[in-house]
Amino acid sequence: MSRNFEAQGVIHSIDETRSYGANGFTKREFVIRLTGDGEKAEYPNFVALELLKDKCALMDQYRVGEEVKVTFNLSGRLWNKPGSPEKCFTSLQAWKVERAGADGGFGGGFAGGADEFSQSMPNYDDDVPF
Repeated sequence: MSRNFEAQGVIHSIDETRSYGANGFTKREFVIRLTGDGEKAEYPNFVALELLKDKCALMDQYRVGEEVKVTFNLSGRLWNKPGSPEKCFTSLQAWKVERAGADGGFGGGFAGGADEFSQSMPNYDDDVPF
């Protein structure tokens, strides 16, 4: 069963879309520096993600330095070459990319609701002469 994961970070690099094989399989890689809870600026975490097939175009609207939230699947496979130790390859296959704070939040600033904001304002008379 596949499980979705999310990561938030600042885009560090965006690779070009590349085609592989005769059937035109396409793949595009990009790297983000993780941000958010638990991340420390003095110990940056860089994560490489990949977009496959029609999802490659998702990165066309983003630039290096933008903060994004990425939804991805974790996948892996084993590779056996005769006479060599077994290797495991892991990939983070992104399928959704959106700007951080694109869920309607402000991405900072005032965290309270409108009622809390109005309670902090002084009481003024709304009956103004003009």
